[in-house]
Amino acid sequence: MCQLLGMNCNVPTDIVFSFTGFATRGGRTDTHNDGWGIAFFEGAGVRHFVDYQAAVESPIAELIRRCPIKSKNVIAHIRKATQGRIALENCHPFVRELWGRYWVFAHNGDLKNFSPLLDGPYRPVGTTDSELAFCYLLQQLRKRFGDILPSLADLTVALRELTNEIGSHGVFNIMLSDGSALFAHCATNLHYIVRQYPFAEARLSDEDMSVDFSQVTTPNDRVAIIVTEPLTTNESWIRLEPGELKVFVEGAPAS
Repeated sequence: MCQLLGMNCNVPTDIVFSFTGFATRGGRTDTHNDGWGIAFFEGAGVRHFVDYQAAVESPIAELIRRCPIKSKNVIAHIRKATQGRIALENCHPFVRELWGRYWVFAHNGDLKNFSPLLDGPYRPVGTTDSELAFCYLLQQLRKRFGDILPSLADLTVALRELTNEIGSHGVFNIMLSDGSALFAHCATNLHYIVRQYPFAEARLSDEDMSVDFSQVTTPNDRVAIIVTEPLTTNESWIRLEPGELKVFVEGAPAS
């Protein structure tokens, strides 16, 4: 199956270190070589990069590794195809508008017998179960709340119900963000860590690379990294429970 990577921070931060280790799994240290993608929120906009090439071979992935784009919310994905051919339109993350905001979504898993009725404005462009689930999720949120952006608490309740509903059709590990919060739903495997003062050195498990975060941060910085499998060998990662929806705001769990 695919793998997910997310970052939520209280100040704009680059994801170069984590993405370097993560992208290595896209064809070198693991077999997730059917495409990849990453989306960075910047103000009301989103920088969105996808490629059907393996992340270890993609010149666009090399650009991301070398270009420290800073953001408070990032979602990345490396693909091992289960449904849908290897093509650009089937690469995660997917982006849609709701309530005048961009929403970014990525999925790790496989949904069976999932064919919901889509009777709103959202339609998949590609042929993955993932994009279909994203369109259905946004459709149901719009039906529930209309044109009014709900509170974070109400939105979290709705997402817990919808992720459980969709997850009844199979494995549904997801990440979702509107740029103000990052939602992570665990079906089988998701881990997170919060890096904050006092910062220490971190060593990647997939690359010979380490960073002493105390040299590149301030005491006020806080960064949450969420990923399918832990990225480092010397940090204590927290595993989400199956069925758990965790919300991250300003670099820390909000629920």
